[in-house]
Amino acid sequence: MFAAKCPAISPLSFSKKSLKCPNHCLKLPSPFTNAQPATKITTHRSLPCVRSSLSIDLDKSVAGITPAQTRVDILAESLPYLQKFRGKTIVVKYGGAAMKSESLQASVINDLVLLSCVGIRPIFVHGGGPEINQWLDRIGLKPNFLNGLRVTDASTMEIVTMVLVGKVNKQLVSLINKAGATAVGLSGLDGRLLTARPSPRAAELGFVGEVAVVDPTVLRPLVENNHIPVIASVAADEKGQSYNINADTVAGELAAALGAEKLILLTDVAGILEDKDDPSSLVKEIDIAGVRKMVSEGKVAGGMIPKVNCCIRSLAQGVRTASIIDGRVQHSLLLEVLTDEGAGTMITG
Repeated sequence: MFAAKCPAISPLSFSKKSLKCPNHCLKLPSPFTNAQPATKITTHRSLPCVRSSLSIDLDKSVAGITPAQTRVDILAESLPYLQKFRGKTIVVKYGGAAMKSESLQASVINDLVLLSCVGIRPIFVHGGGPEINQWLDRIGLKPNFLNGLRVTDASTMEIVTMVLVGKVNKQLVSLINKAGATAVGLSGLDGRLLTARPSPRAAELGFVGEVAVVDPTVLRPLVENNHIPVIASVAADEKGQSYNINADTVAGELAAALGAEKLILLTDVAGILEDKDDPSSLVKEIDIAGVRKMVSEGKVAGGMIPKVNCCIRSLAQGVRTASIIDGRVQHSLLLEVLTDEGAGTMITG
């Protein structure tokens, strides 16, 4: 269960004014010291994240707390979450800002490796829109979109496959391996993991597809042996024609087929907002009926609708919870999995 090797992490420092680590911070729901009033049981204190606690170098003068005490406190706070998810599968869709920023990318990779180290079974699904656009520009092809969806002709499909399967996928595998876990790169074509069908709008969009069939047979021995599958969102139909498939859709269908405990979509927004113009109106938790009502009222619109529909579909097929989280936040994966507060919106069945 714990065969994955946890990466070495450089010592961290904390200011005397706060116990908040400037690079790695979790908000955990239990009191950190006995100094807090007993009535404030729901107060959230800023604590160093679990990953940091594995290799931490606190100034002993900070609040009179020794490094050993700090490590024990943090691990004790995290125990209920580790027990809940140990041995369970979590499907993570990676994209957006977390894919563009090197620091955010490192944060996601380290979070993923830590989750694997403590016995959770992550599966990593990715797209790669910005990289595709860069390579289309290099060969003189102009990216073409229709209502936010990429129009994918034969030439574009060739570039999509080259970039997602041959470049982005292998870079992510390399980063995960470097961080101390063991990753295996796949696409929907490998082991007949995904069988595609044309989109109903194929006449307009070209080789844009949907997931017709999921066969997770190739994944099971990987996750059982503590490997992290990294999956590019490209698949072929029964005749061998390749299709570009939305990575959110791929993640949702894989989560359903695997009976995953949780689906997590990393995005460039805080989550689902009660008022789309007010970032402080984040909806922390909502059920399927509630989110459908928000869609009908127009509170959920634009690019958030397909993400919400993806979550609803996966929940309807047995996934326990689905979360849309803010990938712009450092260590958002750990915040979502290892704290009550989370890092976005959690949708329940």
